[in-house]
Amino acid sequence: MNYKLGMRIPPKIGKEGIHAVADWAAKTGLDVLDVPELTHEVKSACDGAGIGIGSVDARNVRYLLSRDEALRSDAAETLKKQMDGMSELGGQILFMCLVPDDVTLPRAEGFAIWKDTFPELVKHAEKKGIYMAIEGWPGPAPYYPTLGCTPEMWRAMFEAIPSKHFGLNYDPSHLVRLGIDYIRALSEFGERINHCHGKDTEILSDEMYECGTLPATFGSKYDFSEGSWRYTIPGHGEVDWGKVAVRLERIGYRGAISIELEDHRYWGSLDAECQGVEKALAHLVRYFR
Repeated sequence: MNYKLGMRIPPKIGKEGIHAVADWAAKTGLDVLDVPELTHEVKSACDGAGIGIGSVDARNVRYLLSRDEALRSDAAETLKKQMDGMSELGGQILFMCLVPDDVTLPRAEGFAIWKDTFPELVKHAEKKGIYMAIEGWPGPAPYYPTLGCTPEMWRAMFEAIPSKHFGLNYDPSHLVRLGIDYIRALSEFGERINHCHGKDTEILSDEMYECGTLPATFGSKYDFSEGSWRYTIPGHGEVDWGKVAVRLERIGYRGAISIELEDHRYWGSLDAECQGVEKALAHLVRYFR
């Protein structure tokens, strides 16, 4: 089965402007772009290059989980308006990472706020044909406050909101670094996957000996790392993408797999980013086309 392959736009590539990005993506062999916002200009550039829209970043998400009720209300109205605009331009996947504005907020308290805030937003998403996709990045050390980054919390969230319009951005790189079985997660939660990221994680055995699963005390050796692991492009880490592809097909996933470039070896310059995306694409093509 052929899937749409895409990318989140890395910073150096993004500085070239959306028309250049869309043209380069199409020439490179990508099918979709994940964009920070969906405007008429972005839609026009992608249409002109024959590129689809993968996902759109949600605005002001951190305030949806604020203890301040007024901030939550304003953020909710902003998100509803964004969904309205997305729907008019044909966008469907709303990407978000549920990190609260106060990173010291305990996850249990954050969940209670989420449970109060999100049902209304999901109802609006249903009306507009929008599908939320939450990413499992656990958030910044040392608090790791992100909601929805473990199976424990996914079960609680999906019990509270059964709608498919609230679901997952499946990114196995985060599961690998957390020690969570990324294949089992596909089997249990596959029907709630609305989007996928093509990103990998390498477990660094020497660094694991030095600091275990704790973040390195004196700083990690690599960017996109906390010590015993580092994010990589697909094919340079622990993820068996062949097994991921088989299970995505079995559960009937029909969305995109978008490269999220977070690898210190392919970072810091336009050429490095382009090379990283090209190498990631070459690996994913083996299993998804």
